[in-house]
Amino acid sequence: MSSDDNKRLVRRFYSEIDKGNVEAMDELVAEDYLDHSPPPFPGLGSGREGLKQALRIFWEATPGTHEIEDQIAEGDKVVTRMTARGVHERDLPGIPATGNQLTMTATVIHRIENGRLAEKWSNKDLLGFLQQLGVIPTSGGTPT
Repeated sequence: MSSDDNKRLVRRFYSEIDKGNVEAMDELVAEDYLDHSPPPFPGLGSGREGLKQALRIFWEATPGTHEIEDQIAEGDKVVTRMTARGVHERDLPGIPATGNQLTMTATVIHRIENGRLAEKWSNKDLLGFLQQLGVIPTSGGTPT
């Protein structure tokens, strides 16, 4: 696949997530998908099935969108800088629904193999995300 094809694959991945179409992951993601970040919640499986479990949890609790700000592709890797937005409508594991608007920035590197996402490395603003959920106090000492 060309660099442009790889960027289109990553954009489609986020577009399908935004639609709540978890089943599209069967086509877009390798079965042995490797996320180099720790799972968002304990007890999730590995590979594509673990990714689908995490997506279902987040889609049901915090539906929203991903806005791609920049993408750079070279060889089999695509770097994406994005902003995710949603609303905390339902409980996340251990975090009761707040109704809060959520915004999180991230830089993600995907490796593509045989036309599917095979690996992921990411750097997300998890501190800001947890502050918006009210789990961690803001610098002023009170949760948002």
